[in-house]
Amino acid sequence: MYDLVIIGSGPAGMAAAIYAKRACLETLVLERTGFGGGQVLNTYEVDNYPGLPGISGFELAQKMSEHAVKLGAKTVEDDVMELCAEQDKYIIRGENGTYETKGIIIATGAKHAHLNVPGEEELAGMGVSYCATCDGAFFTGKDVAVVGGGDVAVEDAIFLARNCRKVYLIHRRDELRAAKTLQEALKTYNNIEILWNTTVEEIKGEEMVTAVTTRNKITGQVQDVAVSGIFIAVGILPNSEWLGDSLEKDQGGYIVAGEDCKTSRPFIYAVGDVRTKPLRQVVTAVADGANAVTAYQKDILQ
Repeated sequence: MYDLVIIGSGPAGMAAAIYAKRACLETLVLERTGFGGGQVLNTYEVDNYPGLPGISGFELAQKMSEHAVKLGAKTVEDDVMELCAEQDKYIIRGENGTYETKGIIIATGAKHAHLNVPGEEELAGMGVSYCATCDGAFFTGKDVAVVGGGDVAVEDAIFLARNCRKVYLIHRRDELRAAKTLQEALKTYNNIEILWNTTVEEIKGEEMVTAVTTRNKITGQVQDVAVSGIFIAVGILPNSEWLGDSLEKDQGGYIVAGEDCKTSRPFIYAVGDVRTKPLRQVVTAVADGANAVTAYQKDILQ
């Protein structure tokens, strides 16, 4: 029987583990992939985490994990399938085992949204990518496309422009949603071309991507843009399907939880990208982890 089981080991989960161990709670972290970090692992540079400007996503995740381990946090690799309530405890069933706990913190994060266009699934891993920092090196000196208009898309375009010959930033609107600092940085690269009011209709290629078919929403013009790779950064989807209807969610599938991270079930908390919140950043995920453990400690005393 654990005092607390944390499902997921991204920044929110690791912060929760750190705070839980400092509170002397018997804590278990369940990690599906066997290594922690979450989406921050795929971030080339984290320049807005206080006190650590320019740190790589991998290094930041590693530091958080090492901190939790140093305090005695226990991590088990398992893919959680369901949660069940049983009298005064919860039963967590995974592919590799069953775990009993008094409280649960869900830190399962989110995954990349897809375009759902012809060629996307067929050419995944063959020029279609959702992680520029993971796969960008394969396209050195080549022409590539990035789809999206938010922070991640602009960061990806800048990252790729450092080594690629040409980067097309394809955005369905007439203005970017990315932070102004990123937009200013984007302007300094002469090899980035923005295709405004444009959508991707198809990704072409046989064994590798050779082109993307685009449509201009204003003029209706359809054209093929020759590229060797396409990096898709059009948002994220919460990893909450496995919960079914056991917790309240919003229309987007995010677990409904406020700043105290409390969900619709007692002693279950949601933190990080999987919960309803206005800003999804590493710093807010870490704050969630701390808030959830604090809320749990208050709840068990009532």
